[in-house]
Amino acid sequence: MDGLIFEMQLKKIIIMALQITDANFEELVLKSDKPVLVDFWAEWCGPCRVVGPIVEELSNDFEGKAVVGKVDVDSNPEISLKYGIRNIPTLLIFLNGEVVDKQVGAVPKNILAGKLNAQMAS
Repeated sequence: MDGLIFEMQLKKIIIMALQITDANFEELVLKSDKPVLVDFWAEWCGPCRVVGPIVEELSNDFEGKAVVGKVDVDSNPEISLKYGIRNIPTLLIFLNGEVVDKQVGAVPKNILAGKLNAQMAS
């Protein structure tokens, strides 16, 4: 029984933020019927490493209620340019294909969760 519980917990932990790219951005973000949190980040960015685990936690917390994903700005310059991403981390929240909220820089989890919750209430 303990092994089954561990396996169930492990499966829950494995749920990760979506990897959003120039190729799948329209499908995953713009066409979503749920609010979408997109974390624009890069491997070399120190503050991004602080926000990354928070975004992963939010992906678990909001599973089925919102889409949570990450865009590597170095690998996906098209999206980054389109949305004027100049500083990272930048987190954009989309609703019905439109940017409805923006956060630049590292912030605590409760701030980002509050922003997502606000969009689900509207």
